[in-house]
Order: sequence, then structure tokens, then C-alpha cells
Amino acid sequence: MKQRMERLQRFGASLPFAKVYFREDWATIYFEVHGKMFGTMSPQATEQAMITLKGLPEKNEELREIYEDITPGYHMNKKHWNSIALRSTVLTDEEFEQMIYLSYQLVWQNLPAKIRQAK
Repeated sequence: MKQRMERLQRFGASLPFAKVYFREDWATIYFEVHGKMFGTMSPQATEQAMITLKGLPEKNEELREIYEDITPGYHMNKKHWNSIALRSTVLTDEEFEQMIYLSYQLVWQNLPAKIRQAK
């Protein structure tokens, strides 16, 4: 699981203008783009470790019904955020990366046009 967590942090940090770091005031790994959160992840590789990501509301519901490792976002708006158990064996690292990328895209598209066009 530690390797998965490191991989997901590297992937998140590789996205344009994204930063991934330990946020002390929340005691979590924090994924952000231009100061806007697109994910949080448990800092320790434990059985309870999870990543919380933004998603499309209708797709979030569908994922929760399909996968027992996906639940409504912990400490987040349950409609827009899912928490995914990092111990999952039914979800691949690539599927986790796809969910991170979608979360990033959803936050990116809500940034002011001036910021998005300043690439």
C-alpha cells in the first residue's frame, strides 16, 4: 500500500500546476491546483488509509453501488466527493489515477478563465 500511496502522490504532483504535500493543519496529504483542493489522502499506510476525490455526482453514486471500497466523501460534500480505500484489490493503480485526474479536471475547470489561460 505504501508503494501505491507514493505512486498516487507522484501522479497528482505531475499534473499541470498541481502540488501534493503534507498539510499540517489537517494532518493529511493534500492535493491542490492553484490553491484549490482536488484531493486528500491519509498520511500513513494503514488498513484504514483512504484517498478522497471529487467526482461527478451521478457517477459517484454508481461507483458506491459497484465497489464496497468507495464510500461518500469523508468530511466532504457527500454528493461531490468519494473516499476510496487504498487497500482495495478490485481497483487498479491506473483506476485510482483516472479518479485523481477527473478530480483535478473538475477543480481546474472551475478556476477563473484568467488562471486557466495563463498556462
